Amino acid sequence: MHRWHWARALLIIPFIAVLSVPFFDRVEPTLWSFPFYYWYQLLWVLLSVAVIGTVYLLEHSDSDRS
Repeated sequence: MHRWHWARALLIIPFIAVLSVPFFDRVEPTLWSFPFYYWYQLLWVLLSVAVIGTVYLLEHSDSDRS
């Protein structure tokens, strides 16, 4: 039986960052002529991969010790 691991709480970070639409619903600043809205979303795709990978590694490193 799997139990809840504390590292899963880290998954809240990308969830909140992407759902806070009033924060990133704007054009400026642009990055390589891309409006803020687009590059912010793409940045969080990459950051979400890093967070999910971190959670995976933390959960499996603890399960190896038990």
